[in-house]
Amino acid sequence: MIRKLQSFFNPEQFQGWNKTKRYFEGWYYKIVDANGKYAFAIIPGIAMDKNGEKHAFIQVLDGKKLSSVYHKFDFDSFTAKPGKLHITIGENSFSGNFTYIYLPEIQGKLEFRNIIPWPKPFYSPGIMGPYAFVPFMECYHGIVSMDHSIMGKIRYNNQDINFDHGRGYIEKDWGRSFPRAYFWLQSNHFRQPGISIKASVAKIPWLNSFFTGFICGIWLNNQLIRFTTYNKSFLRKSFADEETVELVMENKKYSLSITAHRDHATGLAAPVHGLMEGRIEESMNATLEITLADLDKNLVMLKDTGRNACLEVAGDIQEIFV
Repeated sequence: MIRKLQSFFNPEQFQGWNKTKRYFEGWYYKIVDANGKYAFAIIPGIAMDKNGEKHAFIQVLDGKKLSSVYHKFDFDSFTAKPGKLHITIGENSFSGNFTYIYLPEIQGKLEFRNIIPWPKPFYSPGIMGPYAFVPFMECYHGIVSMDHSIMGKIRYNNQDINFDHGRGYIEKDWGRSFPRAYFWLQSNHFRQPGISIKASVAKIPWLNSFFTGFICGIWLNNQLIRFTTYNKSFLRKSFADEETVELVMENKKYSLSITAHRDHATGLAAPVHGLMEGRIEESMNATLEITLADLDKNLVMLKDTGRNACLEVAGDIQEIFV
């Protein structure tokens, strides 16, 4: 009980203590080299179906070559250390400060420096805010690092790649299933270093109904500006077609406009009732046009284009149009 309570207030840590079925948990490590030539998402995790069959996995997404590989492991190969983010799957290790990868196509060690975490006061543990206290949510979400620098090298398909001074981002999900309709986007590659954005809109089951929930954070000038369902922000627009995704959010002080330009995507395995049998399409080559304005000062704080952007558009998205 103490171990579970401690991890609850630290969403980046393993949350699945005592889970036996209909459960998944995965961490998303995005790594981009300094020149933006290489971009990967490395996704370690666990999956348990309704019958209690379970396994560990590591997905590797090559965002530039538009390919992905799903590595399946015996569940017993997975370990998690209490009190910190540190998981191992076979010979592979992952934490908030490093990752060590030893897979057939990719090997190496990367260090992460100057981590930018999402604040987690006791009354609002992480990006979920008060929804973290709701026990029946379909999917929970956590941010490990909005932005950080990378040092190290990997060997990928017999090619050495230097990631020194590259940029990274880490988040995670856990629960039963991904939402049945959602947008998700992220970039920390803007003209000025140190800017990062993450936004998602999803159809959220709630008791016997649904609502459209949204979460967005912009790290700018060493502060986090938030637009969320629970902090009295408003979702003014949510729309997508084959070429773009458009989001407009507003709170008492700021307004935010995002236009994401879709690019070729790659298939990934996704959880459905704990089992990794769903499919989603993700791009790591999208671009995000961002305009952030201070309403009180009638001032545009940020007008820029995010590169190497991750973008997922999944499910019956018309259900989340606004």
